[in-house]
Amino acid sequence: MKKIGVSLLTAVLGGAVAVGGYKLFEDKQFNQMTLEEQQKVYYANNPAGEMLSSTGNPDFTQAAAAVSPGVVHIKVTMTARGSQRGGGSSPFDMFEEFFGMPQRRQAQPRQAQASGSGVILTPDGYIVTNNHVVENADKIEVQLTDKRTFEAKVIGRDPNTDLALLKVSATNLPMVRMGDSDNVQIGEWVLAVGYPLSLQSTVTAGIVSAKGRQIGILGESQQMPRGYGNEDQQIINTAIESFIQTDAVINKGNSGGALVNARGELIGINSAIASPTGVYAGYGFAIPINLAKKILDDFKEFGSVKRGFIGVTFTEINEALRTEKGIDDINGLYVQNVVKGGAAESAGIKGGDILTKIEGRPIYSSSDLQERIARLRPGDKVKITYKRDGKEKDVTLTLKAEEESKAKQGEGGSNASATEIFNKLGASFIPATDARKKELGVSSGVVVTQVHKGGVFEYFGVEKGLVITEINGKSVNNVDDVESALTGTRRNIVRIKGVPQRGSTVELNVPIEY
Repeated sequence: MKKIGVSLLTAVLGGAVAVGGYKLFEDKQFNQMTLEEQQKVYYANNPAGEMLSSTGNPDFTQAAAAVSPGVVHIKVTMTARGSQRGGGSSPFDMFEEFFGMPQRRQAQPRQAQASGSGVILTPDGYIVTNNHVVENADKIEVQLTDKRTFEAKVIGRDPNTDLALLKVSATNLPMVRMGDSDNVQIGEWVLAVGYPLSLQSTVTAGIVSAKGRQIGILGESQQMPRGYGNEDQQIINTAIESFIQTDAVINKGNSGGALVNARGELIGINSAIASPTGVYAGYGFAIPINLAKKILDDFKEFGSVKRGFIGVTFTEINEALRTEKGIDDINGLYVQNVVKGGAAESAGIKGGDILTKIEGRPIYSSSDLQERIARLRPGDKVKITYKRDGKEKDVTLTLKAEEESKAKQGEGGSNASATEIFNKLGASFIPATDARKKELGVSSGVVVTQVHKGGVFEYFGVEKGLVITEINGKSVNNVDDVESALTGTRRNIVRIKGVPQRGSTVELNVPIEY
């Protein structure tokens, strides 16, 4: 009997160890998945009742109830340094207008506050919002519909798509299921969920008014790399705009919130309105979720966006261009120049060709091409159809990476929290690979993958590519280590030790107030 008891106990303990070991393995594998894969695993293990798209008299009660808990209120604190904006206004009102720009210059910085919305994508706290909601943030707070509040850190942000990925330390959070924005139809019922005009969670309904809209409000300008056939470098806009337009009511504060279909699936991130008054006038714009998926996964994996480039400059075909160039085509993109050594040149595309299709889909406007390419990374292949001398030809291009021509070579505690200091630094990090650490002769390190405009790192000239080995005397190997080490900040000075891309170890004392 005693032997049976011992055997039973051994079996139970063995089973528990096996289950525990499997759980640890399972959690590690889960964290390495993309955000969309994590959602699929979650919903496979936590099935929800199917919500049918509305017909006849629309009823959005199920969709609203399912989505609202996963849409959060984002409250931002930032340092205002005086008015930098001139007079006049634009009919396209980005929600950044509510950031409260002061009316006259101030000698000393002061604290300003703003708010927006965000959407929870995973139960462990990854949240998507707009870049313009958090780009100047010193401190970010996220409040759920049940009034729980968390401090958030920025994992990555991109002005060219107006997307940002945040992370809070939490578990079992409500989330919104991702849909497929490619399947969205004009005239389809949609809901906008967010926190407009400082109100609590608000749901409005409308339809999809248009797709692939370009409204010219996003992005940064940069110099065109040499090799385009131009004697002088040109300034080009690198924005990627292919908005879903809706007449669901959205206002200031909805920015970063959810646009969902009648099944409660996330199809877009609300970003902008077109308005002569600054408040709702019937036209709202959302970033398609299929574009956002790739950008957000880049943030999660690399800390910054990895973009692939075709290597062409082009012009949309219009009547004036048709007359000037003697073009018979009505649709497509006229290739002005190709980058020497770029993907297009390697595939045989030349200036004067007309790009007519991408992956077999007709190209009607620049957004048709740019939005598809923006979903891909350097090294990915894409099929392009072009026309020359009246004949079409299919070629497969291998996208190239972005040109690097403009890459930038005490006592007492801090009043700021570690997360607030992290956001104030204005940078994204990823763990240094073992090979990189071996090359530099260091045993720890995170790589600075992005330096955000307006942050402390940019102000003091900290460059991309720097491998940071220690912060405040503590070794760092990942983003959580960075945040943990920042708790040791004294007198608002962050002590950093690192190795640049070229050179010996450097030590920096970086003030978080300047």
